[in-house]
Amino acid sequence: QVRLVESGGGAVQAGGSLRLSCAASGYTVSNGSCMAWFRQAPGKEREEVVFADRRGRTTYAEYVKDRFTISSDSAQNTLWLQMNSLKPEDTAVYYCAARSRDMWLCGADFSYWGQGTQVTVSS
Repeated sequence: QVRLVESGGGAVQAGGSLRLSCAASGYTVSNGSCMAWFRQAPGKEREEVVFADRRGRTTYAEYVKDRFTISSDSAQNTLWLQMNSLKPEDTAVYYCAARSRDMWLCGADFSYWGQGTQVTVSS
């Protein structure tokens, strides 16, 4: 059974930093491949913040480029999201998600989700 557990959210002032973690069980975190961070702000659709493909190549949303960085630690089986220069518009619940994968490809959908962690950025 796959379980993803996020932590590290909190309240910070604009310009501050947070590092989110996603501890996985039942799923191997390998270079972050086939994993992503999403966020959902109140009253808005959930949006993808960053995705790592089967080879670990990352695609960031334009609004977080150069501010957020995804990384992973295989020894801890954990995915991280370092968030710097935070803005009030980054306020949201952040979710870790993973796709199934084979040797070559990620699955089409995100089959596994964490429960989310709240990030609140004040001006």
